[in-house]
Amino acid sequence: MSVLSKITGKEKIPKDLLLLLLIGGLYYLSIALSNTFVNVYIWKQSKSLIDIGLYNLMIVIFQPLTFIIAGRWAKKIDRVIVMRLGVISLAVFFITVLLLGNHAKQFLLLLGALIGIGFGFYWLAFNVLIFEITEPKTRDFFNGFLGLLSSLAGMAGPLTAGWIISSMVDEIGYKVIFAISLFLFTCAVAVSFFIKRRHAKGEFQIKRILKERQNNDNWKYILNAHFFQGCREGTFSFIIVIWVFITTKSEMSLGAYSFVESGVMLISYYLVSRLIKPDKRIQAILCSGLVLYAAIFLLIFHLNYKNLMIYAVLIALAYPALVVPYGSLTFDVIGKGWRSASMRIEYVVVREIFYNSGRITSILLFLAAVLLFKDEQGLRCLLLIIGLGHPMVYFWIRHINLTNDSSKQLTADSPKKIRDGESGSTV
Repeated sequence: MSVLSKITGKEKIPKDLLLLLLIGGLYYLSIALSNTFVNVYIWKQSKSLIDIGLYNLMIVIFQPLTFIIAGRWAKKIDRVIVMRLGVISLAVFFITVLLLGNHAKQFLLLLGALIGIGFGFYWLAFNVLIFEITEPKTRDFFNGFLGLLSSLAGMAGPLTAGWIISSMVDEIGYKVIFAISLFLFTCAVAVSFFIKRRHAKGEFQIKRILKERQNNDNWKYILNAHFFQGCREGTFSFIIVIWVFITTKSEMSLGAYSFVESGVMLISYYLVSRLIKPDKRIQAILCSGLVLYAAIFLLIFHLNYKNLMIYAVLIALAYPALVVPYGSLTFDVIGKGWRSASMRIEYVVVREIFYNSGRITSILLFLAAVLLFKDEQGLRCLLLIIGLGHPMVYFWIRHINLTNDSSKQLTADSPKKIRDGESGSTV
């Protein structure tokens, strides 16, 4: 523990926090090994951007729908069990991919739904556990150290997977990395049995938390920010990977791309977790958002492997400076919200609804651009539009004030009514 304390800068770290970090690390390693190459696997079979878009659209549709179901179940049963369901669902996804083999392209919608369900169960429980296990003083550390683990996984996973795939004939390499991911998810399920059971009480009141936007300005601003973040990340999460592979025709080059990106991000996450304090969050989000948008111009005029690598470095430098303070700010806003202790699950679900609404919007625009514009130039112009999502995060969160509570919070017995018919972005 003393070695870990020197690395983290923390004298005492709760056991459950460490276990949650371990589960997160296993998850990221499994996803880093396989998820990047699932899109390439599908592309090699279909050669269609429409198919890639539809696969990812199913993911972002089923993920928030599963969040709602998982949120309701987390109010009735242990949320650690809900997290296990997510990991098991992801394992089922990889089993299905292994069984389908070269017929995977015929079941794209099914595969997208399966992995979306797995993501929904896993991330609902994981986010709620972050809220419960961490405190404001440990939240930046947790988010930063989790980012370090994701970066390490991002370095080792894709490069190893690229080497395995390139070294084996036919599709055997893909089957090997999918099998490894299956094993890692099994390990994550085993680790979850050591986390303290966490039960919830009360009814699942998602509509009430959706309407809370009228009473709490901070909550409204953070939800709007998450929608625009989703608009940016919905398409960028897969199109860059496809472009790298189309440009190089090599899984090994894609692995090298991910290795460089994650290596730089590893350093960036460490610096951010140690240097950015709560009073500097807003400035960090603004600067990083502008850099993330400026990087897109590298891909607009001349798309080649060199520009893609420079883009990877810029993204890796700036992204942690956005997501670490932004993630901590989000949980702080929830923590100060109406009945946050008993409604934390509903807050997390509503946040995911807004985020995935942005992702759905993004991918629908992507599909429309592919259908309407037959050349890549139309698609690149679309990236300039949806790429504004990260700068827009700052536009909304700059209004958040946690020192002088700007929320018009209601007590449980308040007679004030909220207008009927209000709803958040739906999926």
